[in-house]
Amino acid sequence: MPTVRPERVTRELIELVRIDSPAGEEAAIAAELEARLGALGLEVYNDRSGPTTGSLIARWEPTGPGQPILLTAHMDTVEPGRGIKPRLVDGVVASDGTTILGADCKVGLAAILEGLRALGEAGSAHPLVEVVLTWGEEVGHLGARALDFGRFRARLGFCLDALCPVGTIVNHAPGYDRLRAVFKGRGAHAGAEPELGVSAVAAAAHAIAGMQLGRLDDETTANIGLIRGGTARNAVPSEAVIEGEARSRDPAKLAAQVAQMRERCEAGARRVGAEVEFGVEHEYPAYRIPPDAPVARLALAAARRAGLEPTLAATGGGSDANNFNAVGLPTVVLGLGCTGAHTVREQVAVRELVALARYVVALIEEAGQSTR
Repeated sequence: MPTVRPERVTRELIELVRIDSPAGEEAAIAAELEARLGALGLEVYNDRSGPTTGSLIARWEPTGPGQPILLTAHMDTVEPGRGIKPRLVDGVVASDGTTILGADCKVGLAAILEGLRALGEAGSAHPLVEVVLTWGEEVGHLGARALDFGRFRARLGFCLDALCPVGTIVNHAPGYDRLRAVFKGRGAHAGAEPELGVSAVAAAAHAIAGMQLGRLDDETTANIGLIRGGTARNAVPSEAVIEGEARSRDPAKLAAQVAQMRERCEAGARRVGAEVEFGVEHEYPAYRIPPDAPVARLALAAARRAGLEPTLAATGGGSDANNFNAVGLPTVVLGLGCTGAHTVREQVAVRELVALARYVVALIEEAGQSTR
């Protein structure tokens, strides 16, 4: 197998996490990645679909036979993700504890770059490899939703973005609906004439109290995450807004949960004489890839080639892979090996980073021996 260099891939990860790239502000990291991909011999196109940059679409033209594949990861990070100061201590890369590390998803970016570099240095023949690095994944897969999928020749996709050990292959993920309810009551002075008011906050409270929230079963969850309302302590609030979500790997369960949340909002409004406007946005659908599907078989074979013990898994979170699968490009999600993602405790062991880069090499090698 071509040689993955631990010191080099670790240094590359540290360089990438030092570049601020909160969602919607990925211009600097996109420019750096475009330069690095170009130096590796890939043709790179920026689709300019975002507010400061677009997704990068790169193509490594084939030098041998095999199944064309697509590798994808996202460039953006969550907050607090500015001024990251990475540290390497005892074989683990972490932040200084005041910010996230950005391992989600810069571990994926570094592994893709190192895998391509290792293959190029070895002079190994390879099939067509397309690389898609998206913006805005953390805020609703915006970059993936804007992609022109007609540009791609690959028909098997591998998304490096699962928050689980390297060797885990996510082949089953939930659909996601975003919910927003606006309760409208009637304002009044809370001390002088409260009986003239209709509390929108009370309507929202009754609605939430009646909802089924949290983990509802092994594949369905729901949450209310934002509540806003009122203008002052001494005013009966005329408006309140709640925002939440529902997820399920079963589309029927997702629809039923959204219907229940809508009904509770309507009941809460009726209870106090308020009105409610309930809106739903279907962010992305669920997907389930059978273990014997070509993309799953290739992921399993490549993991074994890389010396990993592969595991197929379901997840409760979404990724750009939901959008790829929705348009008919079968895509599984691969574990990054990082822990504490989206917190200041985020970290990744160098051994996991190296294992993921070797997995990238093995995916391309395995694809080179496949015709379907």
